[in-house]
Amino acid sequence: SPSGAADALLQQHSQQLSEQLQLAAVQPLFDTAEGLETPIQLIYLLALLGFLAAGAYLVVRQVLIRRELDEAAKALGERIRTGEATCEDYYELGVILTRKRLFTQATKNLEKAKKLWDGEESDLAQVHNALGFCYFSMEKVDMAIQEYQKAVDLQQGYVTAWNNLGDAYERSKNWKKALAAYQEALAYAPNNNIAMQRMDYCKTRVERLGL
Repeated sequence: SPSGAADALLQQHSQQLSEQLQLAAVQPLFDTAEGLETPIQLIYLLALLGFLAAGAYLVVRQVLIRRELDEAAKALGERIRTGEATCEDYYELGVILTRKRLFTQATKNLEKAKKLWDGEESDLAQVHNALGFCYFSMEKVDMAIQEYQKAVDLQQGYVTAWNNLGDAYERSKNWKKALAAYQEALAYAPNNNIAMQRMDYCKTRVERLGL
C-alpha cells in the first residue's frame, strides 16, 4: 500500500541518518588518533636514541677504564720486574687485577703485599679484605672468612669488611655468625643499607631454624 511504502522509505532514511550521525561522532576520534600518531612516533624515536646514547656512553666508559687499568698494571709490572716495587705497588697491582677479574694473579700480588707490608697495621686491613674478596670470588670461602676476620681484627670499624664477612658466612650457611657480622657493621654504620637488609634476612633464618 502507499502508506506502507512511505513508512518503509521513512524508516530507511531514518536508519541512514542514524549511521551518518554515528560516523560523525566517531570521525573526530580517528582524526585525534592520526594527530597523535606522529608525536608518539617521535617520543619512541627519542627514547630509542636515548637508550642508544646511554649504551654507547657505557661502552666507551668501560673501554677507557680498561685501558687505564691496563696502563697502570703495565707500569706496576715494570716496577716489579726491575725490583723497585714496594708493598703498596703489589697491593695496587692486586687491586687492578681484581677489578679485571683476574683473581689468581691478583691473589699472588696481594699475598706478596701482605708479606712485605711495612706500613700501618690498620692499612694492612685493606690488603686482607682484598684477599678475602679474591678467595670468595674463587669459591674458597673458608680462606675468604679468614682474611675478612683478619681485616676486622686490624681495623674494627671496617664496615665493608664486616659486610663481606657476613656475606661469606651466609655462603657457608653459618647464619648466626653472619648475623653477628652484620650487627657489628651496623654498630659502626647504623644506616648501612646492605647490613640492615642482610641482618633482617639472617635473623629470619636463625629464628626459623631455631638456632
